[in-house]
Amino acid sequence: QLQASGGGLVQAGGSLRLSCAASGFTFEGYSIGWFRRAPGKEREAVSCISSTDGSTYYADSVKGRFTIVSDNAQNTVHLNLKTLKPEDTAVYYCAVDLLGGSSCAVYEYDYWGQGTQVTVSS
Repeated sequence: QLQASGGGLVQAGGSLRLSCAASGFTFEGYSIGWFRRAPGKEREAVSCISSTDGSTYYADSVKGRFTIVSDNAQNTVHLNLKTLKPEDTAVYYCAVDLLGGSSCAVYEYDYWGQGTQVTVSS
């Protein structure tokens, strides 16, 4: 089971830390991604981290503001969100790529947790 948490309401320019915790399995050997779906829009990739080589991916819209961090000891992957903008408002999901690839494409991810709402007010 994947559990995403940490969402909330924050003013523009603020910060949040999202967490994705696994229970019943470990992240070792898998890749973890964060995705979001804004109202009226398709689900999009935000950031991913590959278990194969530790490489990371960031969508252009979040580069320099968001950071993905893997905490193996806690079996958790965090997404640190800084300098938030109203356009970051969305439901954020974490997901697992069971093949441990380096892609951050939505279709590559097999197992999804429930989302956590992030709302950024202007």
